[in-house]
Amino acid sequence: MPGGSSFSRCRQGVMSTVNLTPFSRRAARRLNLRTLILSLCLLTVLLTLAISLYASYTVQRQLLIQTTLEANRVYASKLAESTNLFMTSAIDRLSYSAHRLSGQLHNAGQLQDVVDRIRLDSNRFNSTIIVAADGEILAYSPQKVYPAGQHVASPESLAALRQRALYISEPFTAPSGRLIIFIAQPIITADGQYQGYVAGTIYLQEHNALDTLLGEHPYKDGSNLYVVDEQGRLIYHSQSQRVGEYVERNPVVSELIQGNSGSQQVNNTQGTSMLAGFAMVPTTRWGIVAQRPMASVTSELNHLMFVTVRNALPLLLVALLLIGWLTRLITRPLHQLAQVAHHLDDQQALHHTNNVRDWYAEAGQLKRAMQTGLRMMQHKIDRLSQESLTDPLTGLVNRRGLEQVLAQWSQNQQRFTLIMLDIDHFKRVNDAFGHDVGDLVLCYIADQLRQHSRAEDICCRCGGEEFMMLLPDVSAEQALAVAERLRLQVAGQNSPAGQPVTLSLGLAQFPETATAVVPLLKQVDLALYAAKHAGRNQTMAAQPAP
Repeated sequence: MPGGSSFSRCRQGVMSTVNLTPFSRRAARRLNLRTLILSLCLLTVLLTLAISLYASYTVQRQLLIQTTLEANRVYASKLAESTNLFMTSAIDRLSYSAHRLSGQLHNAGQLQDVVDRIRLDSNRFNSTIIVAADGEILAYSPQKVYPAGQHVASPESLAALRQRALYISEPFTAPSGRLIIFIAQPIITADGQYQGYVAGTIYLQEHNALDTLLGEHPYKDGSNLYVVDEQGRLIYHSQSQRVGEYVERNPVVSELIQGNSGSQQVNNTQGTSMLAGFAMVPTTRWGIVAQRPMASVTSELNHLMFVTVRNALPLLLVALLLIGWLTRLITRPLHQLAQVAHHLDDQQALHHTNNVRDWYAEAGQLKRAMQTGLRMMQHKIDRLSQESLTDPLTGLVNRRGLEQVLAQWSQNQQRFTLIMLDIDHFKRVNDAFGHDVGDLVLCYIADQLRQHSRAEDICCRCGGEEFMMLLPDVSAEQALAVAERLRLQVAGQNSPAGQPVTLSLGLAQFPETATAVVPLLKQVDLALYAAKHAGRNQTMAAQPAP
């Protein structure tokens, strides 16, 4: 590039003016190069150590968080399954008893025996009761003397009578002040007559099988467990005094109220950062939350990082002493290499490193490393330059690369034929199959261009569904034959969209059609437009310049 050559000459001029004069050499001697190197090495070591520790801490912390979240989610899910099995078992026990009681409500002694056995069996219920269809209390456990003919009056008991089907109440506060769940199973005779119900109550703030199930938490690391109902009220908590409290503002509880399960890092209603896993109990729509304080998760990691830093400090001191000793030996060649490093943009930088006297191994390694780096840098610059001229989707030359080739060929008066092609109705492909399939179709057309071109031909994607081929030193007839082979090949086989696509092509020659690039592009564009206007799926050649 002309600009690039002038820039290189400018850089060479600057390089020639910065050669060390006697005055600059005296100024350099006044600098304590050993101190500068030591400071740089110290900063590098400390930064590397800090970055390594920070990266390690961040990765380990995130891994611990993810592991804890998943463990709590799995634990909450297991507890939800166990609680669901418990509730199902309790319902089945009541259902069995209701079936046995069908037609047997006249025997008071048998009724008392049934409610006692239900209550004492596996400690599922804190109390049990049998109620007749008219609401009269027939039996109660633990045994309690009721006046003859006394009827139930609580809203939950009356709701069970009205429902005449399995009834599971929301947690409610009984007149005794207990937070209770009421489960009733209807007693129905063989001929379908409703006789009442047998029911059990679970006292959420007292000991029972459900309390045992939820209270046995295997983790002793500050983790805790709680259960909420559909309104976000605590119905179980390790701190029993909190049972009955509404915590619906907790983000995890909000997710449970919406019926979701999963895991989440959250600040609870008391402002503590927690790692929570949560799951729903299907039979009751309760939400179970297993959580662990964030502080307990990171405390062990913080201690490990402290021990790591403490153990690294002696090694760091030894390394700095060694660096100080080596600095005395490498000052001179390092100074020479530093002069080269100040002018890495000089095209002669690689040549200048050859003049450095690497009279000891370390200087030689640094010298070779710099030479390798210079070569790699030049290679990367060349690669980046190549990438800037390539379409990332298809791997063809992009518009910028096309412009460079056209400018160079027209300047050299290179005779060539330009084929511009466009995929017919490409928008329909994107609309019908999606842009991912559209991209596959573009890559498919690019492959077809490669198959129908020679090594010296240039294939490019100008943008969207528009492509070009530059064919040097071919006649109009030969170029037309190439275009037609390409068109027929594409139209005759299925594309990645599962059906053929067609191409419209325009053809123009340099210098026959036009003697400059801009008119040439205009003419080939007009030829392409003519092909589309004539019905698409055909090739049109531009008219030669008069």
